[in-house]
Amino acid sequence: MIRWIGRLRQGISVLATAGRGLLFPPRCACCDAELFEADGPWSLCPDCLARLAPSAWHGCRRCGSEVLDCDFSPERCPRCTNLSLRFDAAVPLGSYHGELRDVVLRMKRPSHNALALAMGRLLAERRREELLALQARVIVPVPMFWARRLGRGTNNPDVLAGCLGQALGIPVCRHVLIRRRNTLPQARLPPSRRFENVRGAFRVRCPDAVRDARVLLVDDVLTTGATCSEAAKMLKGAGAASVAVAVVARTQER
Repeated sequence: MIRWIGRLRQGISVLATAGRGLLFPPRCACCDAELFEADGPWSLCPDCLARLAPSAWHGCRRCGSEVLDCDFSPERCPRCTNLSLRFDAAVPLGSYHGELRDVVLRMKRPSHNALALAMGRLLAERRREELLALQARVIVPVPMFWARRLGRGTNNPDVLAGCLGQALGIPVCRHVLIRRRNTLPQARLPPSRRFENVRGAFRVRCPDAVRDARVLLVDDVLTTGATCSEAAKMLKGAGAASVAVAVVARTQER
């Protein structure tokens, strides 16, 4: 009897899901095109998948900068050679321009959480090999100051970190790192002021969670590297063995 009831409930659930699919067919989180089962689990249509992220990323292993026209090798990167970045590696999904830039900006709106989820799943799938090679033991999202989080309603790094944690089987610790003061938005500042702007902005609340651990720090975009570098500095100061960064987009300005 119990087994029969279980099968009945399962059948009802399948029918309900199918009914929702007929009434509200799944659509691409980026362009709103109708999706089909063969399109895969990313909630993105094949056209958007092809445009938003290359299947492979060729760039500096330390800062994530793309190799353009063979102008530098991944081992000799002019963007980070003279920078004291505190993180050890960076893994981006793609370059911050064109449609991927538009997607990152749209992700910052609370109404586009589905898009942030789709990009998190895509980052985990397209860069799975590079991310697993980091051997991270814990994932930490870059935090937002509480007042800004209250006003915006969402923090993209939290969403992205959740996707990576689920896909890679790595625990996500959302409250290990906190932003202790409301810094100016980095995008409004020239590169020369961004490191100073975030200096002392973070604090590690639970050092035991990162002590002797390889940490994967997650953000939506990496520009000068100032924010992630300051966060990595605090994590290492709390005992983290290493800190690598995963982002949706990497800017290419020099």
